[in-house]
Amino acid sequence: MALRAPGTKAIPSQYYPRTEDSDAHSAKEVANHGQQPMMDLQKLMGWFSVDMGIDLGTCNTLVCVRGEGIVLNEPSVVAVRKGTNKVLMNGTAVGFAAKEMLGRTPGSIQAIRPLKDGVISDFEITEAMLKYFIQKVMGRSRIFGPRVVISIPSGITAVEKRAVLDSAERAGARKVFLLEEPMAAAIGANLPFDEPTASMIVDIGGGTSEIAILSLADIAKASSLRVAGDDFDESIIKYLEEKLGLRVGEQTAEQIKIRIGSAWPLQEELAMKVRGRDVQSGLPRQIEVNSIQIRDALAEPLKKVADEVVKTLREADPELAADLCNPDLANNGITVAGGGALLRGIDKMLADRTGLVVKIAEDPLTCVARGTSVYLENLEQYKSTLESDVEEF
Repeated sequence: MALRAPGTKAIPSQYYPRTEDSDAHSAKEVANHGQQPMMDLQKLMGWFSVDMGIDLGTCNTLVCVRGEGIVLNEPSVVAVRKGTNKVLMNGTAVGFAAKEMLGRTPGSIQAIRPLKDGVISDFEITEAMLKYFIQKVMGRSRIFGPRVVISIPSGITAVEKRAVLDSAERAGARKVFLLEEPMAAAIGANLPFDEPTASMIVDIGGGTSEIAILSLADIAKASSLRVAGDDFDESIIKYLEEKLGLRVGEQTAEQIKIRIGSAWPLQEELAMKVRGRDVQSGLPRQIEVNSIQIRDALAEPLKKVADEVVKTLREADPELAADLCNPDLANNGITVAGGGALLRGIDKMLADRTGLVVKIAEDPLTCVARGTSVYLENLEQYKSTLESDVEEF
């Protein structure tokens, strides 16, 4: 992809030598001149709307507004009446209100997570969720819908991209940009992704782990692995049931992961009380579990993530690989983002497997959302430099 060096000015047309195509070029300029009113209209519409970036995650949805930063961070959960797509509480049983119902609903109510493995699994519910979040951020006083940047996994199909696009448009977006998550994470982590040196990002979300090596404002090598935070939770549920005879729900497993989960031995191991249902008797029971047991439970999905990171490094060009282990470069090595970066010792585990310096991004949970925010604030600049990475419909 050709990039124009910063500060370079376009050569005025009068300095081009006259050619036989000059008349056609002049006609094109006249046609382009007709686009000016449309550009002015877009600016006018921008004054009466809110530009927003959305990290549409499997577990959480984060929304940032141009000039304000992150203004919403809620679970990607919707509560509906069973057998229908009618959202409860007059369409407001979304986010925190719906997550509290997970695993606790009566037979007539369902608490649904409409995204699985980073992609839309329920189109209508995703549309309702996006509409609620957009209206909550915008308010109802805006005349025009917002321009929206939505982060998407790098490995999704054209059909899955179209589902995201259609959901956002039907939810009220005026214009939609799709930005690949590794690029958004790199922008949010302040990596020099637009320089002629390699940067590597590992974004471990709820549904997917996005692994990418970037250089010159483009993705040089990437992999999207559908093993991430949700799989960590499922491994904990399976371990407790098979090894300790206790059945727990998703929310309990997530709390165990957050409170005592680790990917590397700790200086001081942790423990906590866990309540659930006894597998044999079916009665409520409380037990104590420790971080050593939970690390054992997480070993399999963590190995899959580490294996994919190693595979991506092995497939990288030699010069890019050389940059990543160059001690003279400030941003050498691997930067870890996403909720999975908060797992204790994950940097040490990846460093042990790769031999590279591994850093945790600042505020890794909001890294992708902050990347969409920076993209919004530099929309015209990034639209040209990231043309191959952003799909505008």
